[in-house]
Amino acid sequence: MSLSSTAIEPLRFREALGHYASGITVITSNIEGEPIGFTCQSFHSVSMNPPLVSFNVMSVSGSYPKIRQAGRFAVNILSDEQVGISNQFAQRGVDKWRGVEWKESPLGNPLIAGSLHWLDCEIHAEHAAGDHLIVIGEVKALDLHVAACTQPLLYFKGQYRNIAGHCAV
Repeated sequence: MSLSSTAIEPLRFREALGHYASGITVITSNIEGEPIGFTCQSFHSVSMNPPLVSFNVMSVSGSYPKIRQAGRFAVNILSDEQVGISNQFAQRGVDKWRGVEWKESPLGNPLIAGSLHWLDCEIHAEHAAGDHLIVIGEVKALDLHVAACTQPLLYFKGQYRNIAGHCAV
């Protein structure tokens, strides 16, 4: 039995993938004193030894060539209180850093204040995949903010979502 050779419609494909909940991150770097960043929901772990993570970015990204040039990046894992940050860094052609509080990571990458966690990485590998690049980073430093009631920012079916539950105070 063979599969039909008809093409998958891009909008239908996007809708199907939208049924998979994902966390929201902002990938950041700094080159020649200029902070760079973009919202990314295609982030995941790759390996424990060595500690590797991966994100996907559009091949035509305006931000990624600068990150590649820097050779390093931070993954800012957003909390459910950072919808505005996610939206701000998802835009093109605007000052993404206006009003954003940040500090420098051990590798020199911007760490966005209020993020749930961060990972500081050096670029380990890059692979072309369709209209995207798969970027693999080796984690060199990390920080886990332990706050009892802080939840991750999630995206599901085209909307931001929260984890249902109660915090023990």
